[in-house]
Amino acid sequence: MARQKLDKETRKALLNARKMMEEVAKRDGNEAETRARVRHIFGTIMGYDIFKHITAEYAIHGAGDTVHCDIAIQLEREESSGPDFLVELKRANMDLTSKHLRQAASYAIDIGCEWVLLTNGKEWKLYHISFGKPPQTKLIDSWNLINDDPVILAEKFNLIGYKNIRKGGLAQLWEKANVLTAQNIFKVILSEESIILMRKGLKKLTDVVVSPEEIVGAVRYLLNEAALTEMEKIKISLPEKKQRKKKSTSKSSKEKEEPAMQLEEEEKQWELREERM
Repeated sequence: MARQKLDKETRKALLNARKMMEEVAKRDGNEAETRARVRHIFGTIMGYDIFKHITAEYAIHGAGDTVHCDIAIQLEREESSGPDFLVELKRANMDLTSKHLRQAASYAIDIGCEWVLLTNGKEWKLYHISFGKPPQTKLIDSWNLINDDPVILAEKFNLIGYKNIRKGGLAQLWEKANVLTAQNIFKVILSEESIILMRKGLKKLTDVVVSPEEIVGAVRYLLNEAALTEMEKIKISLPEKKQRKKKSTSKSSKEKEEPAMQLEEEEKQWELREERM
């Protein structure tokens, strides 16, 4: 895949932002110093008006006492509108933990905001909150300002940039994230049609006939424990084995021909099915 080219101004802004965060981290700067540089990144790289679109110490009026979120990004300022996403910020050298995520998510849940960004200026993690019972928080994307390539950084910052937020890009991002779940991918990979195509491809590549069960076993072998758990949640439909009438051939030749003929018959069935669609 061809690498996307960056314009000089964007590359320069990203490298300047990286240098700023490296300097803050080197002197172990506090949260206020980190916040100032993160605000600068929102303005120079993501295209926000830092005075109009960014609110520091945004008040959260929940069930208990009023608390404050570090930053709220909000394009519309009508009384009925709320933040597009909240930003919970930690100092540059503090690792982002599940405790910090719970804190940020609780703020978002209290005001009905679906998106939370957790950052220490170096690491950036974007989460979506689904308001079920109980609410569910899901990591949608993450990137590292210090280590990632500028081309990747430009793409990631664009996800939460002014232009993308203005055109409703986060809703599209969530829709895509729902489609590209592990379970959906497994359903496609392990569908009857895909298994037939994999058998056909392996036969062409290696001249060896493998069974549908062996295909499923090979996929299972490639997965880690979390992926295996997702795989177990789906129903796998193996291609049906075709019963063939006995032919007056020798036992040795029959043993050689039968697996190949069975696969060939299944391939024909699949091709006929494709023609009817």
